[in-house]
Amino acid sequence: MKVLVVEDHEELAQTVAAGLRREGMAVDVVLDGDAALERTSANHYDVVVLDRDLPGLHGDEVCRSLAGAGHPARVLMLTAAGTIDDKVTGLGIGADDYLPKPFAFAELVARIRALARRSRPALPPVLVHGDLRLDPATRIATRDGRRLPLSPKEFAVLELLLAAGGAVVSAEQLLERGWDEFADPFTQTVKVTISRLRRKLGDPPLIETVPQAGYRI
Repeated sequence: MKVLVVEDHEELAQTVAAGLRREGMAVDVVLDGDAALERTSANHYDVVVLDRDLPGLHGDEVCRSLAGAGHPARVLMLTAAGTIDDKVTGLGIGADDYLPKPFAFAELVARIRALARRSRPALPPVLVHGDLRLDPATRIATRDGRRLPLSPKEFAVLELLLAAGGAVVSAEQLLERGWDEFADPFTQTVKVTISRLRRKLGDPPLIETVPQAGYRI
């Protein structure tokens, strides 16, 4: 899952991003509305966590622009103003959900996951392939009843491959959806992660390399 955090308070933005990364999400951070529109025009995000009260280009205008452009990302609007009228206004301009500050981090994570499920074709709550089971909600993957000790990136890659339903997923797609903006596209990051994942999944092998195309379950 890839998330863009748009928050002008840099310390809060980085704290939220760090917490979301611990939850296995790929997170980019921008500090103003103009940068948010620039980033969303160039990248695919499942969810945009958008502070409403941004300086310069207001969060409302960012939300209207995303909705008007038909951007596929779901928008979770954050604001210190939490009255019913504020919520109605935020939802009316295109936000998909609304969370007043201060908020509990666990609730933020739950709302982001719920929105991400709505940003793509419906998937079953637990992804299953043979004796392999992956539960995105609990962050638990098992094979033949044995829990797999996966890192956040290994879990993210396995989830993307299972969600593809047997279709080929390119290394570029895995890098875009599973890593944040600091990932170097010229490294062997995806290849190394796939190699580690294969070892942890064990035999018989589940991940196939499709030459010059990518990987599939």
